[in-house]
Amino acid sequence: MKELSLPVKIWKHFCLVNKHRWYVFRLSIKAGIPWRGLLHDLSKYSPTEFFESVKYYNGKRSPLHVCREDKGYSLSWLHHKGRNKHHFEYWEDISKTQRFPVFLPYQYIVEAVCDKIAAGMVYNGKDWNQKEPFEYWTNIEKPGPVLKHPATIEFMDSVLKKIADDGLDAGLNPKYLKKMYADVSNKYSKK
Repeated sequence: MKELSLPVKIWKHFCLVNKHRWYVFRLSIKAGIPWRGLLHDLSKYSPTEFFESVKYYNGKRSPLHVCREDKGYSLSWLHHKGRNKHHFEYWEDISKTQRFPVFLPYQYIVEAVCDKIAAGMVYNGKDWNQKEPFEYWTNIEKPGPVLKHPATIEFMDSVLKKIADDGLDAGLNPKYLKKMYADVSNKYSKK
């Protein structure tokens, strides 16, 4: 397959970022956090994130994964996760002897749900279905190397399973999300 020219990669990556942000915004409105959707992933336009992603853009997979395969790390990702509070990695704290995850505040964990759904919609296109986010979470992301607070895991499990079983409207209903967050928070709050 012929390598895309630089101007084409710039344009296509720009369109990909905008499409992803648009989907997150629409889902965030449905979930009752429109402001988070509007601000979502603005750092992707920064030179650090944008140009590395353009270099590794192929239109089939995240440029971050392609970059990691080439260099062993992604400077774009290191920049991104430190500036976007909807990523679990942002909420990892450390002491002198250990690393420990923190339960994400409500607005950011709901944004994380919207982000995962939107990423699947963008990369899977017409093959996307409501079960895909739960399957990806269960089989790839949840067992992955990133530390996650038990409350984060339970919230993500519950919401993504609700979406898989009952659809986006049910799983992103603000009343459902707030109740689920309160229930999980109460269960894991320190006494």
